[in-house]
Amino acid sequence: MTYIQYIGDVIKYHRKKAGLSQKALADIASVGKTVVFDLEKGKETVQFKSINKVFDALNIKMSLESPLMEKYPPGQSGRE
Repeated sequence: MTYIQYIGDVIKYHRKKAGLSQKALADIASVGKTVVFDLEKGKETVQFKSINKVFDALNIKMSLESPLMEKYPPGQSGRE
């Protein structure tokens, strides 16, 4: 299973537990119904900002993890 397929499965699980149709979730997240459909099918071309909107609508949080993250200064953009 690819990472995007995993994301799609998580979204579908949360959507169904919330009792939402794909259209209802799309409306709440302010994205098109195709975005939700494509995410749940594991399509890799969905924009990151659309994924974030769907995550926010379902109260799903993302985090970044690496051995260096504990040393990463908060609020730094990482552009050097």
